[in-house]
Amino acid sequence: MSRTRPNILITGTPGTGKSTTASEVANATGFKYIEVGALVKERELHSGRNEEFDTLMVDEDKVVDELEDVLSQGGNVVDYHSCDFFPERWFDLVVVLRCDNTVLYPRLQERGYNDRKLQENIECEIMQVVLEEARDSYKPEIVMELGSNTVEEMEHNVENISRWIMANSSQ
Repeated sequence: MSRTRPNILITGTPGTGKSTTASEVANATGFKYIEVGALVKERELHSGRNEEFDTLMVDEDKVVDELEDVLSQGGNVVDYHSCDFFPERWFDLVVVLRCDNTVLYPRLQERGYNDRKLQENIECEIMQVVLEEARDSYKPEIVMELGSNTVEEMEHNVENISRWIMANSSQ
């Protein structure tokens, strides 16, 4: 690895606290925060809209092309609800945030998710889809599963991830 600063991926089912955690880690460490979902909209890295799930259909190749240069430099905290299409070489730590469904369900309802999208996301969390993607896509020693049910857990997660970053940065 020619990077002096690591890249971190914070992933998990929608509603588990990825954006909050990732942006706070970036603030605490001075790393660049990259919200892939916003980038997809901003740069039109999609092939249209899936009306059934009320979401954009991400063009994964375009996303990888868009992020290649910035991630090769290191010092990034990437936030996205999926992880299996990113090149393994990009990340030094993959954090999968998990949330109890009694906490997750109201979070998703507050976002105004339609019933189909809400049910799909709850089932994904129950079946540990994102955690399994991470375990299948990255070396086990870089995948970290963290609970994200409360503000206290989120604060603790930010502290622990930030400490890991500082311990694993050459600058």
